[in-house]
Amino acid sequence: MTTPQERLGSWESAGTDPAAGHPFDPAALRAQLAPGARVLDFGCGSGRRTAALAALGYAAEGVEGSRALVERGRREHPGLPLTHCPGLPLPYQDRRHDAALLFGVLTRVAHDAGQRAVLGELARVVRPGGLLHLSDVPLQTDPRSRARYAAYEDEFGAYGIFRTEDGAVVRHHEPEHLRRLLRMHGFAVTEERTDAVGTLHGHSVSRLQLIARRVPEPVS
Repeated sequence: MTTPQERLGSWESAGTDPAAGHPFDPAALRAQLAPGARVLDFGCGSGRRTAALAALGYAAEGVEGSRALVERGRREHPGLPLTHCPGLPLPYQDRRHDAALLFGVLTRVAHDAGQRAVLGELARVVRPGGLLHLSDVPLQTDPRSRARYAAYEDEFGAYGIFRTEDGAVVRHHEPEHLRRLLRMHGFAVTEERTDAVGTLHGHSVSRLQLIARRVPEPVS
């Protein structure tokens, strides 16, 4: 299991849905993955993205660390397979999924060990040749963000980790850190995208999306 500090349910609130801040483009997924594929929405929040995947014809299921958000999702999307899992390992068999979405999750897992644990689990449950679509926030260059990074660098021992107004600890990343994390766990990046998204606190940030394939394992 992960440490308490790396719990998936780091924001245990039915009113705060971290999945809301990272929309996905259905066309980008369709270009890479045929309907009917089994897709895991890791950190699914209340399931709105998982429901959209199901509506596109995917065999979608979501996993989330916040019990309150899972309960809300089950009320809003009856029958949608949403699983409450406050830590790792995930309750899935090896190679179960054709693809996984990891949208806005690593922002909530501030430390390297926790991030490696997440990617290790996704490498286990995504089949060789399968897809991983990561969406997260790189280091921002605006004065407000840089001031926050500097203010918390001594406390956390890393540039880019800070506390939000409501006390949550979050992380913005060097893009190469995210690419390296994928490579370490057997995913080869095939496409990168950047755009702007809104945050839970009403601001706008640049976003980096990495689409990667699970490298097939060598034949022994």
